Amino acid sequence: MSEQFQLSVRSLVEYVYRQGSIQSGFKSNISLSEGTAAHQKLQSLYHEEDRKEVYLQTDLTYRDLSFKIDGRCDGLLKENERITIDEIKSTLDWESVTENTYPVHWAQAKCYAFMYIEDTDLKEIQVQLTYVHPKNETIKVFQQTFLKPELAAFMMNLLKGIYPFAKWKSVHRNERRNSIEELKFPFQEYRQGQRKLAGAVYKTIGESKTLFAYAPTGIGKTISTIFPALKAMGENQLTKVIYVTAKTIARECAEDTYAVLVKQGLKAKVVTITAKDKICFHEKETCNPNECPFAQGYYNRLNEALLDVLEHEQLINRPIIEMYARKHTLCPFEFSLDLAYQADAIVCDYNYFFNPRVSLKRFDEKKRSVLLVDEAHNLVDRGREMFSAELIKSTFLSIKRSFISNKALSKAAKQINAWFITIRKQAEQQSWAEDTLPDGLLELLNHFVEEAERLLISQISLDDSELLETYFDVQSFLRIAKLFDTHYQTFYRVSKNEVEVKLFCLDPSHALDQMASSFKARVYFSATLHPLPFFTEMLGGKEGDYSITVSSPFRKEQNDVFIKPLSTRFYDREKSYRQIIRLIEEMLEGKTGNYLIYFPSYQYMNAVFTDFKAVFSDDCMMQTSGMSEEERGVFLNAFQERDKGLFVGFAVLGGVFAEGINLIGDRLNGVFIIGVGMPQLGEERELMNKHFQKRGKNGFDYAYTYPGMNKVLQAGGRLIRSEQDYGMIILVDDRYLTAKYQGLMPEMWRNFTVL
Repeated sequence: MSEQFQLSVRSLVEYVYRQGSIQSGFKSNISLSEGTAAHQKLQSLYHEEDRKEVYLQTDLTYRDLSFKIDGRCDGLLKENERITIDEIKSTLDWESVTENTYPVHWAQAKCYAFMYIEDTDLKEIQVQLTYVHPKNETIKVFQQTFLKPELAAFMMNLLKGIYPFAKWKSVHRNERRNSIEELKFPFQEYRQGQRKLAGAVYKTIGESKTLFAYAPTGIGKTISTIFPALKAMGENQLTKVIYVTAKTIARECAEDTYAVLVKQGLKAKVVTITAKDKICFHEKETCNPNECPFAQGYYNRLNEALLDVLEHEQLINRPIIEMYARKHTLCPFEFSLDLAYQADAIVCDYNYFFNPRVSLKRFDEKKRSVLLVDEAHNLVDRGREMFSAELIKSTFLSIKRSFISNKALSKAAKQINAWFITIRKQAEQQSWAEDTLPDGLLELLNHFVEEAERLLISQISLDDSELLETYFDVQSFLRIAKLFDTHYQTFYRVSKNEVEVKLFCLDPSHALDQMASSFKARVYFSATLHPLPFFTEMLGGKEGDYSITVSSPFRKEQNDVFIKPLSTRFYDREKSYRQIIRLIEEMLEGKTGNYLIYFPSYQYMNAVFTDFKAVFSDDCMMQTSGMSEEERGVFLNAFQERDKGLFVGFAVLGGVFAEGINLIGDRLNGVFIIGVGMPQLGEERELMNKHFQKRGKNGFDYAYTYPGMNKVLQAGGRLIRSEQDYGMIILVDDRYLTAKYQGLMPEMWRNFTVL
């Protein structure tokens, strides 16, 4: 009995017919709502006996595979005895569309024609391609008539084209399922709390729920989330496991975990997506096929390359992707995305599933996937950034001047610039916020988009980064404007020569929930998801979601906690410099080893470091703003086990050395945390404060206290990384002695000594 392979008409024809090059940065934009509206408008003109959105399916066998193919055709039209299959497509590339521009569209329509005619007495059927311009509703119609045997031969040719891929996938599914059934937990025993977390993840997937897990460092969160997810996949509950994170070190941890499981016998395709600016082969980072050989003819070589990787590799990380991309002359970034759609597991940044600007547009398996969100505390501020958008006046003044020869575009930019000037003239203060969208601006921006598209479409070779960047910034602004609700405010800032307007997402919870809601299950976990109710709310949690707190596997005796009740508030900082240096000297007297001292700002750190270095006889080093990866490596490599002497590193709270680094054993012997990590007072933070206060929350805690304490917990968490680690934590601020801050401390810190 042949094995069945199920796929949609669209997936079938796009696989077989894809060809051509990756185009430059611009591609005409049609929103889903615009395309749907255009389709519905045409369908509303159908006659009474015509049908729309007709589900069709067929079962065909090619060699040893049985294919079930299905889809919905846009229209089934009847005129006397003649049947016509209507396929509607929206496009802005109006001038370039001819009858033979898109063979893939004919292929899709012919599939539907075959499905309909297959079980009828009809000898021929008419196929119609209807192109519609979504902006002005102009229509182009092309028709062809096909005989029944002709369509049957066409379908067999399609199946011949996809057979190698379908055969690989069918074999792989069986191998994957069998390997997962036999897969054992890769360690001799579960750590304390590990089985509890793994069980909660498995239950969450089985019940299609959402889980928020406060799971301290040391229990092995990565394997505790990935392993049960794979087990659910082996039981056919899932088709994909998505692991998203904000930090490179966490991505590498996920890769290492999959490597351990593959060594244990797992057969799964695990793809890591690396940011385009890091993996691009072309020195200009341009996707212009006239300049980049990796973009030229990309789709002509893609299918062969995909099979090559999928047949030979399990862990498809950056080096593997780069190797095969060079072998097949493909853009490594686009290749990684195409591989991700075929993978069993994806490891990537939050952006690819949460950011509306760059999320994987063709990913249609959410209902059969689990989303594992590592270091989920980071997603709150990242979400606020993702769902905010801003524009500035000077951009449009520059476009107006640069494109003076294009009167329509220049005029559109001029009108936006004039809008900004009006805002500046009417301003009674330098900055303010409003609860509504900017009056009159969106209409001007939409007009600018239309004019920019006309130019960009007509001049495909146009290489103007300023116009492209502005076009995409405007599109982002318009996209965010559609999300604008009670979680937003419009923030204005005015100076002598500049005006800025920002759609500021005060509370990202609703938007984050919307982006993740289609997944079968969602698991948010972090060692600092504390206080748990705050993060559950800010990450979009709802009544009925699961939450879990896992106890630390470490013993209280592994760290000595001290509190120095010294004011580090902004107005007291200058007089604290000498006291902090004296404290460091006293706490390190007679000791050897490595110590990290965290400060709430670069300015504070620089001031103390200058005086400290003058009196400190051993080695010390300070984090600097904008350090390269090589410089970061030098800083971390300085933390080596030592038999004598001291090394002291200065770093900032919330920075690259305050989270996601593992300095195990005597590579780190103590941590000083100066201050309570509170974000700097600012206009946007104050807007957040007032927003939550109006909603009955403690606005100050939501905007300042909780985000600040999270930085403290992250920095303190660098110290104890294994059951053998010992060290001291010194918390420097009198607020640590208040009931509020003691309530926010992890249990391991509560047996402290006051200095």
